[in-house]
Amino acid sequence: MDPKLRVVSKEKNSIVIEMLNYDNTILRPLAEEILKDDQVEESHYFIKHPVIDNPAIYVRVKTGKPQAAVKRAIRKLSKVYETMLAELEKEKKKLSAS
Repeated sequence: MDPKLRVVSKEKNSIVIEMLNYDNTILRPLAEEILKDDQVEESHYFIKHPVIDNPAIYVRVKTGKPQAAVKRAIRKLSKVYETMLAELEKEKKKLSAS
């Protein structure tokens, strides 16, 4: 199944996004990256029931739009993971050569 996001609720300074077909392992780094943003007041992920509910992330901002803070954090994490993948590929080539 393809991962999807669904906005559960949105207000002027907060948003709740449900993560469909994700496990919660990606949400901790995302919530932590969002918190690094100076415009963000609060960010955390939660799961109401671990078997029947999907994980979700809550973001409240001091200024700006909460969805913009989520997008910025996703872009930053994407760059980090792309760099990690490139480094892993380099190491794989080194191991193959020896």
